[in-house]
Amino acid sequence: MYQYIKGIVEEINIDFIVVECNGIGYRINASQNTICQVKKNDEVKIYTKLIVREDDMSMCGFKTQEELKMFELLNSVSKIGPKVALSILSFAEPKRLGAFILSEDIGALSKAPGVGKKTAERMILELKDKIDKHNVEFEQTLLTSSNKNILEADEAVQALVSLGYSLAEAKEAASKLKKECTDTEELIKKSLMYLMK
Repeated sequence: MYQYIKGIVEEINIDFIVVECNGIGYRINASQNTICQVKKNDEVKIYTKLIVREDDMSMCGFKTQEELKMFELLNSVSKIGPKVALSILSFAEPKRLGAFILSEDIGALSKAPGVGKKTAERMILELKDKIDKHNVEFEQTLLTSSNKNILEADEAVQALVSLGYSLAEAKEAASKLKKECTDTEELIKKSLMYLMK
């Protein structure tokens, strides 16, 4: 129904943004990947997917068509709904997800929020033939646990700054809490709770 929405970012939250277009504010559920790429008061073009259920209508949005396509693929897997699909896209960018699926990396996929071993196996089984083999990004070096913590902290800091916190506040919260969090999404949520105290 809607291909994209072009407008001004009025609000940025942990899992959605509000884009105003012609006097209407659209609440758009989004991944951390997309949220980290937008800033308040910027004019943006967000590719959208309308989700219609019996008791609810919602909209998911993406900064790139590539992310939208990956969302649609993930959402087509049995037992993966829009919320889990967005969590998976918060965990890794589309090119990296494609690489995990093509290389049948169950361990990496099962680390995504809402995804266990069985769901990771189902993703590989159902999507392996649908991934564009020319548009994936394989990791060149293995991350050490300390490097992984640094990467997650950097992503969390970006997300917190985009929500209006200062760089100093964001860095302090992320560095204090990074050791007790298993992934970026958890680190962002715990950092937000810490900053709201």
